[in-house]
Amino acid sequence: MRRIWIPALIALCCACRAKAPEPKRLPTGAVLDPVGAAVGLGSMPVAMTFDYDSTRIVVVLSGYREQGFQVVDRASRQVVQTVVQSAAFLGACFSPDGRTLYVSGGNEDRVYVYDWRGTATLRDSILLGPPPVDSIGGRVYPGGLACSADGSRLYVAEHLADSLLVIDPVSHHVTQRLSTGRYPYGIVVGPKGKVYVSAWGGTWVATFVPRSGTLEAGRVIAVGRHPSSMAFDPQHQRLYVTCAASDRITVVDTERDSVVASLNDAAPGAPSEGSTPNGLAVSPDGHRLYVAEGDNNAVAVFSAGDDAALLGRIPVDWYPTAVLAGGDSLWVLNGKGAGTGPNPERKQPGYKGHRVDSTYTLGQTSGTLRALAIPHDADLAGLSRRVAVSNGWDKAPAPATLPPFEHVVYIIRENRTFDQVLGDLPGADGDTSLTFFPRAVTPNAHALAERFGIFDRFFVNGEVSGDGHNWTTAAYASDYVQKTIPSGYSKRGRSYDFDGLNRDKPTDDDVNEGSSGYLWDAAQNAGITFRNFGEFTRQEGHRWVANKPRLEAHTDTEYPGWDLDIPDTLRAERWLAAFQRQVAADSMPALSILWLPNDHTSGARTGKPTPRAYAADNDLALGRVVEAISQSTFWKTTVIYVLEDDAQDGPDHVDSHRSPLLVISAYNRAGVYRHFANTTDVLATIDRILKLGAMSKFDQFGRSVAECFGTKPDASGYRAIRPGVPWTEVNADSTRAAVLSKQLDLSREDRADVTLFNHVLWLAVKGPQRARPHAAPLATGVTAAN
Repeated sequence: MRRIWIPALIALCCACRAKAPEPKRLPTGAVLDPVGAAVGLGSMPVAMTFDYDSTRIVVVLSGYREQGFQVVDRASRQVVQTVVQSAAFLGACFSPDGRTLYVSGGNEDRVYVYDWRGTATLRDSILLGPPPVDSIGGRVYPGGLACSADGSRLYVAEHLADSLLVIDPVSHHVTQRLSTGRYPYGIVVGPKGKVYVSAWGGTWVATFVPRSGTLEAGRVIAVGRHPSSMAFDPQHQRLYVTCAASDRITVVDTERDSVVASLNDAAPGAPSEGSTPNGLAVSPDGHRLYVAEGDNNAVAVFSAGDDAALLGRIPVDWYPTAVLAGGDSLWVLNGKGAGTGPNPERKQPGYKGHRVDSTYTLGQTSGTLRALAIPHDADLAGLSRRVAVSNGWDKAPAPATLPPFEHVVYIIRENRTFDQVLGDLPGADGDTSLTFFPRAVTPNAHALAERFGIFDRFFVNGEVSGDGHNWTTAAYASDYVQKTIPSGYSKRGRSYDFDGLNRDKPTDDDVNEGSSGYLWDAAQNAGITFRNFGEFTRQEGHRWVANKPRLEAHTDTEYPGWDLDIPDTLRAERWLAAFQRQVAADSMPALSILWLPNDHTSGARTGKPTPRAYAADNDLALGRVVEAISQSTFWKTTVIYVLEDDAQDGPDHVDSHRSPLLVISAYNRAGVYRHFANTTDVLATIDRILKLGAMSKFDQFGRSVAECFGTKPDASGYRAIRPGVPWTEVNADSTRAAVLSKQLDLSREDRADVTLFNHVLWLAVKGPQRARPHAAPLATGVTAAN
C-alpha cells in the first residue's frame, strides 16, 4: 500500500507544479508587476501638476464615480485633500505666484478658482459662455489650462469648441477666442510667451505668438496623428509631443517651430499602435525623457537631446496617464490602478441608500499614484524584461493548429456577462443566482455551448459599448475614448464620439480612430472579400449606411442597425436572404460581420418586449444563422465567433468583464475551456485565419483561441431551437420598472443612464433584491465645489 501511495503523492505534487494557476490578468491580457509605492486615489485620474514649491501634487480626477481633484503630500505620500466638483476634465495649473489654483470644470463650462495654501479653498469660478439651456452642458468643455508668465492671462483649451480661450483672471472677461483645430487638449507656454496647443483630433500643434498684448495665430506644426501631452526641455529649446494613437513622440525645435525628430514608442515587433504614449516629463537636467505608456502599463525612458533613443521601460499600474520628475523621484499617475474584479453585489432594487457606482464596471477602477526612485540606466534592462513579461512580449504567441478555414463569420452582441446568460450551464463556472436568461430563454446559446464548447474565462477588453466596439473591431481603444467615456457615461455632458461618429455625425477624420483603422480596413488592405451587416451604421431614410467611408461599399443597406423595435430574427432573415444568394453564386465572403444588438433590451418600457423576449429573439436569430451555415456547402470551411462587445449591463461572480464566447465550426470539440482569453485574442485568431496581419500590439501578441478545434470535421448540421418566450411577451404599464424605464434614452446604444438601466433590468427580470452598499473609495478631507 505504501509503495502505491508514495508514487501517487509524487505524481500529484508534480501535477500541481505543472498546473500552477495563471497569474491574474487585466481584461486586456496584461499582468501587473509594478515598482514603487502606491498612493490610492479616486476615479480615473488623468493629469497632475506640482504646486509652486513641488511639495504637493494636484491630481485631476475625471472618472465615472467622482470628478474634481486630490492633493497628495510628497513627503508623507498621503492624500491630504479631496475636492469633488460637478465635473472636471484634464486641466489644472497654478498662477505664477503659486497662490491660485485653476481647475477645469468639464461640462459645467467653467474654470474653478481656488486659493492655495498647501490645500485648496474655493474662491470663485469663471463661466466660459452662457449657461446651458438644458441639463447636459458641455458646449465648450474646458480641458488643458495654462497661465502666462506674468499671470495676466489664463489660457483655456475649449475642447468641444475647437478653440483657445484667453481670459483676464482678475475681471474673468474673455479677451480672445482663437481657432486651434479639432478637440484641443494640452497647452504649454514658452519663455517668450508663445502658446502651444495640441489638437487631439488632428495631426498638429497650433502656435500663438504674443503681439501688442494679444495673441496672433502662428505656425501650425504637423507632428503626427492624435497629439496630446507636451513638455519642454529645461532650456525650452525642444518641445516633446506625444502622439498617442500612433506610438510616436515628436520633437519640435521651438526656435523654428519645426519637427526635428520622431521617436518610436511601439512595442517590440508590433505595429505602431497599442503603447499609447499620453503623458510625459523631462528630467530636471534635461538628459532623460519619461513617457507614460497607457496601454503598456509602463513608463518609457528615452535619452533626450540630439541622440534621443529608447533606453528601457519601468513597470507601473494599469493605464498610466501622466508622469512627473522631481529630484531623484518619478511620480506616475495610473488611471485604472490595480484593475477590476467580480461585481455580484451591485446595487439592486430594494436598497434605498445612496447611489452606488463602485461595482459598475466603469466605477470599479480606482487610480493610483506611484512614487519610485529614478532608476539607473544599468537597472533598465531588468525592468524592461518585467514589462515584456507582463505584456507577453517575451515570447512569440504559441503556434496553434488551425483547421482549413476560408470564411469567418463574426457576430457581435450587446453587453452581457457570462453569469447572466450561461450561469446555469452544467460544468461551467457559473452562478445561477445571477442568471437572467437561463436555458428556457436562450436554448440555442446553451445548446451551442454544449455541442461546440464553451470558454468560461473569456473577458471582453472594453468596459462599455463606446470602447467595446473599438476593441471588438480594431483591437485597440485610443486614449480619447478611454478618457472621455467616464464623463459621457456618468451624464457629465459630451457627445457620443464613437462607432465612427464625432459629435453625432460621420466624419473622415475620426478622433476616436487608431492609426491602423478597423477590421474592415485590414481586410481591404489584405485584398480579401468582406461584408458588413449592421456594425457602424446609421439610418438614412429606408437604408442603413456605414459611418466609415471604407466600410460603405461593403455594407448591406437592407440589414437594420440600431433600432430596438426591429427584432433580431428579422435581421437574421435579411442576412439569410443575402447568404442564400452567396450560396447560389458560390461567393461567400472571407469575412462577414453581423451585429445582433437586441440582447441589450428596452428594459421595462411599457408595451415593448420584455427583457426575456428580447434575449429569446436574439437567441433564436443566432440559432438560425448557425443553422443556415451548418446546412450549407460552406460548413467545413467556416468558423463562427460570437461575443459581446462589452459586459457592462449585468453582474458576474468572477469579473465584471467576463462574458460569453461561442466558437462554432465543424471542427469543434465539446468541453469547458478554462483559460484566459479575451476580445483581442479572438481578433488575433481571425487575423491568422484570414492572414490579415495585426492591427495593434494587442492582436500581434494575442493568444489563438484554437484549443476547441479538432482535426476531423463533423459534417452534421445544427438545428435552431425555438425559445419558450415569444417576441409578443410585452412589459406591463403598472410596474415600478415601467415607470423608471420612461427615463431611459434608447435612441442609440448606451445613451440611457447605465445605473438606472441596470436597476430596471434586474427589477424586471429578478424582482426586488437588497444588496449591501459599497462606499466609493475616496480619500479623506472631502469637500465639494459646486
